[in-house]
Amino acid sequence: MMAEQNNNFNNQEQTVGISQITEDAYTAEDIEKGKTMAGLSYLLFFLPLVVCPESKYARFHANQALLLLIAAIAGNIILSIIPIVGWMLMPIFGICILVLGVMGLINGFGGKAKQLPIIGKFTLIK
Repeated sequence: MMAEQNNNFNNQEQTVGISQITEDAYTAEDIEKGKTMAGLSYLLFFLPLVVCPESKYARFHANQALLLLIAAIAGNIILSIIPIVGWMLMPIFGICILVLGVMGLINGFGGKAKQLPIIGKFTLIK
């Protein structure tokens, strides 16, 4: 019984640790300098790479924006190939991509380094 509780506590500690690593990887100065570029990366993903390439925080959001762009293009291509059902799902998919984009904008301008749901765990830009 005690071993199970200790194991559960360790699992909770590891889960919290993973999210804290993402948040703690960026200094407050880096976040403050890169907030604007991080938010704007969801409009033009390469903008932070050109304007402030040394900012890890801005690069993180540029990566998230690039993943969102790739998912949007791939999803639209795939759904446009599928007759009727795919065409009916395209507006729903578009709304989902829009919601993810707004979430990214809010996180970027808000100084948070949270990954986007589903697609955010991949890294293309290091």
